[in-house]
Amino acid sequence: MNNIGFNLDPITLFENECAEESYKQARDKSFVKLSDDWLNKSWRHKYTYHFKWMDRPIIQMPQDILALQEIIWKVKPDLIIETGIAHGGSICLSASLLALLEMEDNYIKNDFNKIKNNRKVVGIDVDIRKHNKEKLNNHFLSEKIVMIEASSVDLETFEKVKKISQDYSNILVILDSNHTDEHVLKELNLYGSLVSQNSYCIVFDTIIEKMDDDFSKDRPWSKRNSPKSAIEKFLKTNETFEIDNTVDDRLILSMAPGGFLKKIN
Repeated sequence: MNNIGFNLDPITLFENECAEESYKQARDKSFVKLSDDWLNKSWRHKYTYHFKWMDRPIIQMPQDILALQEIIWKVKPDLIIETGIAHGGSICLSASLLALLEMEDNYIKNDFNKIKNNRKVVGIDVDIRKHNKEKLNNHFLSEKIVMIEASSVDLETFEKVKKISQDYSNILVILDSNHTDEHVLKELNLYGSLVSQNSYCIVFDTIIEKMDDDFSKDRPWSKRNSPKSAIEKFLKTNETFEIDNTVDDRLILSMAPGGFLKKIN
């Protein structure tokens, strides 16, 4: 009889079972192909545009939203840096989770009367539309949000963010702006240096490599000129990060396959 797992507590046993099941599903070729085919259909209906977080359009797959929640709750960053703001749903997601982490801090300390609002999300976008900026400035989580309207790869912008980061000890980065190889590689080299050990740099739209050519039509990016190709170049010269394949195994449907980079050194 196989006694493996008999001495594990129920939570650990459940987590181990989930990890094994996720590993198997990611290697089910017919299941993965079906999922890829679905993704290739979904973008034609602008599927990811139809969701909101706290009333702001988030333009992400629901699976990726859940993955972000899991990672942020596990890492417990005190600063999240995001490139690409659009309507602001993603930075509202980050801000709300940072606020919940502060509530957890005070729950553990048993002192709800002294909630400290130190955690922040810095959002960078070359063009923050006036109507989006107004909504975000008037959002009830606005005190947790810092917006910078500039190119994320401009050195002056990076120095500004780097200066802000000096007040924080646990930093997570999300890259979701211009998706060309050149731009994303510059972002990885710049903002990857700010990521804390055991935290993540999450790179979106690596899915470009799997999509039909029409997905990138009239865009400056394309297959082999995408976040995926940038990651490949980055990892060849940077041994401090590795792809966390366990995230991909769980999600299957994601706009960021191979884009969940964990800082290991």
